[in-house]
Amino acid sequence: MEEIAIRTEFIKLDALLKYAALCETGGMAKEVIQMSEVKVNGEVCTMRGKKIRPGDTVSFAGETIRIIAAEV
Repeated sequence: MEEIAIRTEFIKLDALLKYAALCETGGMAKEVIQMSEVKVNGEVCTMRGKKIRPGDTVSFAGETIRIIAAEV
């Protein structure tokens, strides 16, 4: 499981997929989310604006990432 550190309180799901290089574009991220291909904390999520916070896990295309807070 890969860890992705964020410096903000949260990151939106579609932006996270692009930031983590799981999707090449924001449009692709939007599409895979709408097609129910992404899981947040083990449950399918179809809300591209879902706020992902440290401690959450996101799974897509056989990859799972865990969000952690960046050390300042």
